[in-house]
Amino acid sequence: MGWWLVNADTLAGSRFTVSALAETTASLKHLEWGTGGHPGERAWLDAHRPAYRELLADDPVTALLVRIGLGRGWIADFLTPTPTGAGEQPFGQEVERIRRTPAEHTLADLAVSLGGPLPEALRRTDLAERAAGLLEWVWTQTVLPYWPRRRRIMEADVLARTSQLTQGGWAAALDDMRPGMRWLGQGRLQINAHDYPPREISGAQLLFVPVTPRMGWVSWETQPAAVAAGADRGRDRYAVVYPCAGALAEADRPSVPRTLGTLLGPARAGVLMLLDTPKSTTQLVALTGQGLGSVGRHLKVLLDARLVRRRRAGRSVLYFRSEAGDALVRAQLD
Repeated sequence: MGWWLVNADTLAGSRFTVSALAETTASLKHLEWGTGGHPGERAWLDAHRPAYRELLADDPVTALLVRIGLGRGWIADFLTPTPTGAGEQPFGQEVERIRRTPAEHTLADLAVSLGGPLPEALRRTDLAERAAGLLEWVWTQTVLPYWPRRRRIMEADVLARTSQLTQGGWAAALDDMRPGMRWLGQGRLQINAHDYPPREISGAQLLFVPVTPRMGWVSWETQPAAVAAGADRGRDRYAVVYPCAGALAEADRPSVPRTLGTLLGPARAGVLMLLDTPKSTTQLVALTGQGLGSVGRHLKVLLDARLVRRRRAGRSVLYFRSEAGDALVRAQLD
């Protein structure tokens, strides 16, 4: 298994960050592999994969680049630059880092991903430009139209992870972050189930990056000065890209039945639909895009009508549908 040795200072300084490029790369993997985990993802694939396949059918070099670069065991490093940790950046600024990748690095990364010599068709100097151009297409055509909704889901996931961290420590926050990842104790963070050598990252910056597709990977970046000095600890930024928790990622999947919207009002009905699993007011604000005051008023009405209940979990108050609320929703869905 692959694991990182993390000291207390690195954990204390770690942070969550949203990356439009990571979301776009995860979406590219979905388009390439054609796998949808739930109806919302499958509907998105049905809407966008035909145009994606047509685009690559007209560009066999880029099609081969993507097939090799995404791999199944190792993604070419230049396709997954580690976020800077300086806060969320515009997509154009992030993708420019891929475009500026030197040709020799691009070829070397692809050879690692392939696990052998590259085919002659990829022995060229414009691969980074081709990859950046394709990611720009994926962002513009398949991610940007949904970005406000996806971003709210990511923010809700970060809030949920932060709550887990407060209540149960790092083990609770990390153990279900992505398949194969868990806290082993004694400063050891297992990041996957692959047989990779341990890596010492104490003193580095550790970032956690949510994405809405059910995809994930890890990345790291070494500063040039540290490379010149031959110091492994110069790999000073590490990132874990992980899929949002299923309950949150799928939270906006069911549409509000027209009759339920007429009965309760569309906004209030939307809140009730989201409460099939317990959520805090902060999570509901992130998922619905409504203000805190509006969500609070909707919850009060639903509580008074005994359609939802609440319970305390650590410092948070979680709301969830009561049996009456479940019965009302089922009646409108039947």
